[in-house]
Amino acid sequence: MEGRRISATNPRVARRVAVASTSKKKRRVMNNNSVKKLFRREISSKPHRQSSVVLPFLMKRTKVIEIVAAHDILFTLSHSGLCVAFSRHTNNRICSLNVTPDQVIRSLFYNKNNHSLITVSVYASDNFSSLKCRSTKIDYITRGQPDAGFPLFHSDSLKWPGFVEFDDVNAKVLTYSAQDSPGIMLLIFDRAPSHVPLKILSIEDGTVLKAFNHLLHRNKKVEFIEQFNEKLLVKQENENLQILDVRTSELMEVNRSEFMTPSAFIFLYENQLFLTFRNRTVSVWNFRGELVTSFEDHLLWHPDSNTNNIYITSDQDLIISYCKAEPDDHRNTAAGSINISNILTGKCLAKIDAMNGRHGSKDDGTRSDGSQIRSTVTEALEDITALFYDEERNEIYTGNRHGLIHVWSN
Repeated sequence: MEGRRISATNPRVARRVAVASTSKKKRRVMNNNSVKKLFRREISSKPHRQSSVVLPFLMKRTKVIEIVAAHDILFTLSHSGLCVAFSRHTNNRICSLNVTPDQVIRSLFYNKNNHSLITVSVYASDNFSSLKCRSTKIDYITRGQPDAGFPLFHSDSLKWPGFVEFDDVNAKVLTYSAQDSPGIMLLIFDRAPSHVPLKILSIEDGTVLKAFNHLLHRNKKVEFIEQFNEKLLVKQENENLQILDVRTSELMEVNRSEFMTPSAFIFLYENQLFLTFRNRTVSVWNFRGELVTSFEDHLLWHPDSNTNNIYITSDQDLIISYCKAEPDDHRNTAAGSINISNILTGKCLAKIDAMNGRHGSKDDGTRSDGSQIRSTVTEALEDITALFYDEERNEIYTGNRHGLIHVWSN
């Protein structure tokens, strides 16, 4: 199991993404012809109704770090910790999800099972030392009543080294409390000189399914240990990648010259594959250690493989990312592109850049003081810090370092 983990000390570091296994749905796929008809609209920051909550240290506009969309509502989270809900019908702000003046929201999770938004926050009142989760029904948010939500896991002490991890696939939220037993599936203990002790737990009740020692090379740093269902991926510094089947104990290795240590993973549960990100490039691998796909035009913009700028469709056939507009152009140009590629073939199916987006129309956003925000398509493709694809509406949402949200749609 892989999930999105938020730790108590730095809730945005070491974030891991799971691509949810969902039922097949009829979905319009963008192609090169439709991209030429894409247009961008800026969502206004002008509130639809006046909020009674005063947020003195959150009023400064900062970069967008996360975007979630559900039921025609767009949720945007800024670096300052401010989360705002916008209506896609009016493009106006509905409300802020920060229900107290000292609340700093660190991550969002849409719960499909009960149509609610879960926020993970820290608070100034306890010196930002512990994580607090809160669930709010989408219906309440639509009516501008974020305070109608309720706290989750309030009996858990989520102080360091505690964390919250969202498992999209199994529809579980796992918490690790410093005072309670953990509920995760893979426990990694402190390594011994020649091995690392591991335990596989049941996600349902915490039962130990298997306990074993995985042999290691002495005096070699462990670069990562990742688990995907029954497969365990282990990589040490300057050593081959090991893929262990924990049920059969079968071990295979991938030569270190073929598999370089990535900076991030995304596991594809539907296709039994995994993506790796390294030096702005994306690759697709299977669990036999074979390279499945290399992408022809998908050079990521951000060198740190920020997964907030990457979206995998629910059918796990497309990857949508903020990329370099021209992969062979090494100039420090400010504007990038939004690339849509097929995961299994590596082909670039569509691309939004300043050239094919300039024929579209646009609406101007409004600053909080009433003055107009105007930007060109090129400017809208600069400094993108978050990306989300709404499969229901066939729209791409991007946020940038200026705190602006742009909508790209047919």
